[in-house]
Amino acid sequence: MKGSFSHNPKAMAVRLTPLLLSASAQVPVVQLKCPPPFAHISTKTRFIVSAGRMATNEPQSRTKIIDSHLHVWASPQEAADKYPYFPGQEPTLPGDVDFLLKSMEEAGVDGALIVQPINHKFDHSLVTSVLKKYPSKFVGCCLANPTEDGSGVKQLERLILQDNYRAVRFNPYLWPSGQQMTNEVGKAMFSKAGELGVPVGFMCMKGLSLHISEIEELCTEFPSTTVLLDHLAFCKPPINDEEKLAFSALLKLSRFPQVYVKFSALFRVSRMPFPYQDLSHSLSQVVSSFGANHVMWGSDFPFVVPECGYKGAKEAISLIVNQIPLSSTDLEWIMGRTVMQLFQNQWLP
Repeated sequence: MKGSFSHNPKAMAVRLTPLLLSASAQVPVVQLKCPPPFAHISTKTRFIVSAGRMATNEPQSRTKIIDSHLHVWASPQEAADKYPYFPGQEPTLPGDVDFLLKSMEEAGVDGALIVQPINHKFDHSLVTSVLKKYPSKFVGCCLANPTEDGSGVKQLERLILQDNYRAVRFNPYLWPSGQQMTNEVGKAMFSKAGELGVPVGFMCMKGLSLHISEIEELCTEFPSTTVLLDHLAFCKPPINDEEKLAFSALLKLSRFPQVYVKFSALFRVSRMPFPYQDLSHSLSQVVSSFGANHVMWGSDFPFVVPECGYKGAKEAISLIVNQIPLSSTDLEWIMGRTVMQLFQNQWLP
């Protein structure tokens, strides 16, 4: 493998769709749907402007670091006063917003996608309050309610249109017993997400193999719905035939241009302690198949804190990347540009 180009010409063509011509080669980023900045200005004028900037030593803006996957829940006092935990789901770790903000500041992380935690289940009031208090820092991912009466579809619509959530999580283990995410309610919610322009995240905690057929069916039937695969789709570095098949199935999902991969919760998918360097080959293959502009880093705060610390979750990426031929441009996409492109106008450069 050289850089992050796919060896499949068809896959390469697909990757051009979102906006990146090449994630690893040292070539300019190409905006396919919008003209590049200063497109109307002559080459000579653009050179003069560039030279002027160099002469004045104008600093180049740093690409923002955005965490694509973390959680926040009420402190014990907040839970007692206003935001109760779901019975039986009381957290064992601190995960309040003040702790999160302090951790992000120490690690140099600029923004994040907050995924509704199971600790509050379908009561989104705590996360909604955080989104309203810090609208420029956080984006919300709500939790799909697959109840058989179909009321979850209206709830999803309300959370998106009224409370400004911009993604939704499908947890297959919340579906009624014996039901799949491809049932009538699941398809209605997946279709509604596409209609409203919000990505659907899949949590395949018990293994991708159990859910791959459902994901493929939904992607095929509803190609306009963007898909996020949480935590490398829970594929560990394969060491047996079954795991090799699962990881191969993950890579083959790159044939769907709407699929993105979260390189997140590394402590959950690595077989090694921090800095989880056995994931270097997995990352290399995922970038080669999907393109770096379809891969995004996520911490899984606060669960990551006792594993390697929040700052360690960020630093692990650089240590992993050092082992593979990934360009600085690729790394920028993974650490923020991909998620910023998905949720446009949220974290301004």
